Amino acid sequence: MVLDFFQGILYRGYERLLKREVMESPLPKHIAIIMDGNRRYARKMGEDTLIGHSLGIDALEKALDWGKELGIRQLTVYAFSTENFNRGEKERVYLLKMMKGKFEDVCFDERVHKNKVRVRLVGNLSMLPPELVTAIRMAEGSTANYDEFFLNVAIAYGGRQEILDTARSIAEKIKKGELKSDEVSQEIISDHLYATSEPVQNDVDLIIRTGGEIRTSNFLPWQASGNECAAYFCAPFWPEFGKIDFLRAVRTYQTREAEKQRSTVKRAVNLLRECERMEVEEIIDLSKRLLRITREEIINILNEMPILKSDKDKTKN
Repeated sequence: MVLDFFQGILYRGYERLLKREVMESPLPKHIAIIMDGNRRYARKMGEDTLIGHSLGIDALEKALDWGKELGIRQLTVYAFSTENFNRGEKERVYLLKMMKGKFEDVCFDERVHKNKVRVRLVGNLSMLPPELVTAIRMAEGSTANYDEFFLNVAIAYGGRQEILDTARSIAEKIKKGELKSDEVSQEIISDHLYATSEPVQNDVDLIIRTGGEIRTSNFLPWQASGNECAAYFCAPFWPEFGKIDFLRAVRTYQTREAEKQRSTVKRAVNLLRECERMEVEEIIDLSKRLLRITREEIINILNEMPILKSDKDKTKN
């Protein structure tokens, strides 16, 4: 009892420390989550596997709160893949019915409307039962004018199928004369993907996967790979995924971004030194404008590099 009390104090203290640390650096704008391990968690707890899916919904609501608390404006969650249609009928029916109920709840959820959360589907509607489609359309319609936070729910989703459907849609527009082939660009492709939620950016900054698997399972390949997003894989099953795990995932993104910035500045400095002599202040000014990082961060990066001592002295002023 006493041990549990002190463990609780340490946990909460560590959580506050992590939150303070992540709030000191740029945050991801768009996080995608592969909520894996619901059934395994239920088996571990000695429960029916269907219970694990209900517990997974509770975990999702917590994750939404954590994202809002940090100011992360967009979450995309993998709720039901195209491969999930191959599961047993009992489980498949249970999942689709549960999702129908949750989309219906969105219309009357005070938190959704208070926080101005826009909810939308990411996936192939034609694969879903009509009653679920109706519930999805109701939820999308009741939140269509919100733009504070964005929740994209991936149902009947497959990354390759999304790209294939996008190609077909663009090809049909070209055939009808609505679009010219030489007008097709990355932006046009992005505009035709399932997961387009304007005005928030479409690219994914961070993918989180729970349950111990180290793969992204055909989830948002265009949005994630094109952006070279960070990935965080962790052992906890989705229902036991905690706030500390969420904060660690965000910190992983920040660490990767900081390393990318260091590498970019170093490459730029080496290139500029090969081309012509530049003053340190010019390098700092250029780096600040291109990378949007602070003078102090740039100076720390420059001090890691073998620049002339006279230049190093200038950075101390």
